[in-house]
Amino acid sequence: MVEMSLVLGVLIGLVLGLTGAGGSILAVPALMLGLGWTLPQAAPVALIAVFAAAAFGTIAAWDVAYVRYRAALLMAASGIAVAPLGLFAARALPLVTLSLLFTAVLVVVAVRMVWQARRKPDETRIVRATVHGDGEPAKGPICKLNARGRILWTRPCTLVIATIGAVAGFFSGLLGVGSGFVIVPGLRNATALSMHSAVATSLMAIAMTSAGTVAVTLLSGTPMPWLTALPFAAGALTGMLAGRGLAERIAGPALQQIFAGLMVVSAAALLHRTLSG
Repeated sequence: MVEMSLVLGVLIGLVLGLTGAGGSILAVPALMLGLGWTLPQAAPVALIAVFAAAAFGTIAAWDVAYVRYRAALLMAASGIAVAPLGLFAARALPLVTLSLLFTAVLVVVAVRMVWQARRKPDETRIVRATVHGDGEPAKGPICKLNARGRILWTRPCTLVIATIGAVAGFFSGLLGVGSGFVIVPGLRNATALSMHSAVATSLMAIAMTSAGTVAVTLLSGTPMPWLTALPFAAGALTGMLAGRGLAERIAGPALQQIFAGLMVVSAAALLHRTLSG
């Protein structure tokens, strides 16, 4: 099992290197299908890889001042506060229901990625592993920006950003995912942040929320399979560093659609395992 977890970690790490924290959604199905785990068993181990990828991306994006750290801190605080509710729901729901829910999330995210690749191809080059370039601001109706590109904080703006973080934290606890698929669209629709800044800000929020969710999981008494988790994390880090070097050269609509296809295949395999098991 140690060897298999290492191999799975390298494979997931390659995806993380190419797509950044967004690729972490495949970590849970990889552990479930590769090791025969249930979703609650796979979730905390997957979140370790999520944290590593998001933290790495945050550091890279910080140098170009895309991270809106106040928004990230607010989202992380509300996310960590709500994550225990997601953990409670994960334990309360039948395993079949939980797996079917994850399958549905995979399909929804895959469809959205294909839509983005076809309708907004330029945004597909802004992968979470390498956030570079000059992004155009969005037209979010709630959170406006000042002349320096920083958020103008109002009560509605604070509430909506905290809500985005809370929803992301719930999914983190429930499914063991980073929830960039919640944060990035949420920031783009509610704020005037560019895609670059929305992605970079989401990375910081994801890193802190993932670490907090793992901590809450351990404090609740859930054992961590360290003999599997550590090789998986080491493999993911190795693969991520290797994949990161390719990201800037091949990022774009084609890569995003291939990634969406991998999610659909994973969803189909997970659905088959769930219904036949």
